[in-house]
Amino acid sequence: MHSTKDNLQVLFEDNHIIVINKRSGDITQGDKTNDKPLSDVVKDYIKDKYNKPGNVYLGVVHRLDRPTSGIIIFARTSKALERLNKILRDKKITKTYWAIVKNTPKKTEETLINYLKKNPKNNKSSVFSKEISGSKKAILHYKVLRSLDNYYLLEINLETGRHHQIRAQLSAIGLPIKGDLKYGFNRSNKDGSIHLHARKIEFTHPVSKDKIIITAPTPNDVIWKACE
Repeated sequence: MHSTKDNLQVLFEDNHIIVINKRSGDITQGDKTNDKPLSDVVKDYIKDKYNKPGNVYLGVVHRLDRPTSGIIIFARTSKALERLNKILRDKKITKTYWAIVKNTPKKTEETLINYLKKNPKNNKSSVFSKEISGSKKAILHYKVLRSLDNYYLLEINLETGRHHQIRAQLSAIGLPIKGDLKYGFNRSNKDGSIHLHARKIEFTHPVSKDKIIITAPTPNDVIWKACE
């Protein structure tokens, strides 16, 4: 179920930024599939809502993988984009993810430090314990929030933002994310999603300097609903 301007889930908006709860399957910005990206859907929404003539400005601050759901921030002005980019670079945005895994985590909380190398051919990252040529250091912290009937809900905080980082690092310790065939889960989800959700974000507003804390409801699915 892709987003249209009529079913867009807006979590926060003002003159400077707009924060969306991305559905699984939406692409953040245009790619080779030529599918309509979320950035265009948000532009349509702004154009419609505020009767804006001409082109609508929208800056892409960060992305989420296509099968992942959750919080994504767009900038509505170039000033906001510039400042948000700086906040991201300075690691002043706290992002919390939720992931559902099937296997039992060996520890209830752990910090994973690996080196990730992206292979553009298959759009996949490989995990190494030591630095190799072309690899980047990846650090994440996870803790088990609850155990469900057949699954475990993990909360994840990232220190680095690498390509497919959560998916690759969890898979490397035997905890592939539900539905994530690419990283070792045994079957896909019917809708092509994976059970990885950008749940919460905290940052200082780029213009007003207010502290912003936003939580995104999980997708409408039985397993996610058991976590809320």
